[in-house]
Amino acid sequence: MDNLTHSLTGALIGQAGFKRKTGLAMPALIIGANLPDVDAACFFWLEGTEHLAFRRGITHGPIALVLLPLVLAALLWGWDRWQARRGKRPEKRLPVHFGWLYALSLIGCLTHPALDWMNVYGIRLLEPFSSQWFYGDVLFIIDLWLWLAMGIGLWLSLRREKRGGDWRKVARTVLGLCGLYLVANHAISELDRQENSAFVETISSPPPLVFWERESIGVGGGGSFFIDGEKVGNALLSDCDLAAARAQDPQVDAFLFWSRTPVLDHRDDGTWRLSDARYYSVEDGRFSVTLPDGLCSEPGAE
Repeated sequence: MDNLTHSLTGALIGQAGFKRKTGLAMPALIIGANLPDVDAACFFWLEGTEHLAFRRGITHGPIALVLLPLVLAALLWGWDRWQARRGKRPEKRLPVHFGWLYALSLIGCLTHPALDWMNVYGIRLLEPFSSQWFYGDVLFIIDLWLWLAMGIGLWLSLRREKRGGDWRKVARTVLGLCGLYLVANHAISELDRQENSAFVETISSPPPLVFWERESIGVGGGGSFFIDGEKVGNALLSDCDLAAARAQDPQVDAFLFWSRTPVLDHRDDGTWRLSDARYYSVEDGRFSVTLPDGLCSEPGAE
């Protein structure tokens, strides 16, 4: 999910009452909820589609989810001690308890893969022990309705806290409603898959805004895919030597490692393009790669 959703989740957990457990609880929860995305730094050294194979992997796996909160808790604890030595520690800040700092950083971090699993992009939950991708097919990567619900809920909770009311109840109610929203979206996706059971597999892709609808990606077998019943791609994967392409070009290797529904097209300019049915309409090259020359035959050729 996007980082605003992650941040709002951490903040609402804090407003649910956890921010009273220790000083700097809110930074631990909010930063922790975003911390696995430190892998976004890969854009500084990876090119093309290589980031697709790196993201949502090692920093989202079990070892990182234990160690990253420890690093965050240590940094926050050190910051508090540094401010105290300089006489600049805020007087209203609660005493900082390292154990609670780590626990809250861990809670924040754990919400991150839970939310990332929700969309069709995928996440490698078991890295470095396994590179298997997991998909929830529940939410679009940016969900405006979650933004509104959590944003308004956070504002109401902070407002009620300022006025001396029960701010915890507001946050807990909103978190509960968001949980019901997730369950409802899962049920919508499951119903869509059942309605398209004629395919080998159906990926139920939630579109932006209209959460009650789904773009159905049918897996027909043999490298064929259908979006809402319409075939995509004008060639079969067997028309190209993809093993040789992976060996020759690291971009192709990275793309196929990431791709869940690889689609092959023979383009008018004579090139062969691999894309993914989940993002077939994206034309800017973020989710596609051109194959090396000389590895493909004409579509349908024997």
